[in-house]
Amino acid sequence: MSFKDWLFTNYPSASKVQPWGIAHILTLALCVFLIIAIAFLFKNRDKKAKRTVLWVLVGLILFFEIARRIINFAKSTDFSFNSILHTLLPRPWCAISCWALIISAIFNKKYMYNFASITSLLCAIIFFAYPGVGFKSPYFLFDDLYSVVTHCLLLITSISLMTLNFTAFRYKKIWKVALCYIVILVYSLLEIYVLKIENDPMYFMPNNDVQNIVGFSYSTYLIIYIAFTLIYFNLFYIIYELKRKKARNKNLIEDE
Repeated sequence: MSFKDWLFTNYPSASKVQPWGIAHILTLALCVFLIIAIAFLFKNRDKKAKRTVLWVLVGLILFFEIARRIINFAKSTDFSFNSILHTLLPRPWCAISCWALIISAIFNKKYMYNFASITSLLCAIIFFAYPGVGFKSPYFLFDDLYSVVTHCLLLITSISLMTLNFTAFRYKKIWKVALCYIVILVYSLLEIYVLKIENDPMYFMPNNDVQNIVGFSYSTYLIIYIAFTLIYFNLFYIIYELKRKKARNKNLIEDE
């Protein structure tokens, strides 16, 4: 296989994803190690040091996002408007989360960090629970590398935002995160019905991969999907508020 074939992801024969193989387990273990190391080394450092860590992680995401687009344009023969949008825009939820992290680092707003960390962690959990791409054998080409690395960065960056105190899940400001979710929901609908560049970026359409795996009817799946989303997003705020309440009570006891 030539380097060009590797870079352009030209599989010489069929490759299959092998979830929970040695590569999958070692990659997840490395992510956990890096998350712990970053928290241990930088939790008590100043804002400048923490921002540097964030920009290194986000910079790696940006590098792979740009590199993949350049490569896809280089190997493409279709330069229609729809094809260009298909290549340029973030399409699946994980790619949207990558750009959410990039945007949050640029604007440096708490609510953006909150949303980016929540949605990125969800995408990373789903990927590592049962990856549909990335960990392929016997050939591991550029697109596989892109998938694995970006999901690793989603996991590491989303949790590091929390451990390095970029996030603050205050219920009185949860409406801002809800607004961000509505924005990506509308964007997903535009992708499906207007731009027609992705069939189901957020896995809420009928007969999507997740529904087929769990085997529920669409009406049941949609109810569970909505309920899970509400519980998942609120969970961060519940934990944060309980932590603040515990800290306040501890201070009161110490004062007495």
